[in-house]
Amino acid sequence: MHIHMKLCAKTLNGLWRGALVAMILGVPQVMAAQTLLGSSRDWDAFVVTEGNSKSCYMRAAPGKSAPAGVNRGDIFLFVTHRPASKVTAEISVIVGYPFKPGSSASMAIGSQKFSMFTQDDGAWIEKPADEARAITAMKQGASLTLEGVSSRGTKTTDTYSLQGFSAALKTINKACGIK
Repeated sequence: MHIHMKLCAKTLNGLWRGALVAMILGVPQVMAAQTLLGSSRDWDAFVVTEGNSKSCYMRAAPGKSAPAGVNRGDIFLFVTHRPASKVTAEISVIVGYPFKPGSSASMAIGSQKFSMFTQDDGAWIEKPADEARAITAMKQGASLTLEGVSSRGTKTTDTYSLQGFSAALKTINKACGIK
């Protein structure tokens, strides 16, 4: 199960990065078309179509990252639907650095904590059964904190606002036909 989630999340992150490069360089995106569905406070909702397949995702950037001044790439928290693969509300992050090999990350929403497994610069909820509980906490919470350790041993903490989360989730649910 984890291998499938890793591959799917890597594919989506690759599509997103490819679309971003194409937008910046003005190159047409041949493999996939990405469309911004809308923004809700701190969250953006997208649909990605590739052939007859459609995926929907929402993302937010952290409002605060510590320690300050650390050299990092893109940092985003995602919630993704891939109906063709029967994946709903998969939570993942990219942290802008490679995680320490064999390390885990932790996500906290209020008093609820969730363990995440890591690979390269990404992390996913350790137990897929916890994702529904995490989504519920995200709908009710004000902020989410993610902690991880880089391959260089730097402990980082990213804090994401959950303002607009529920509205963005409704947007991607509708776009991908999730009830």
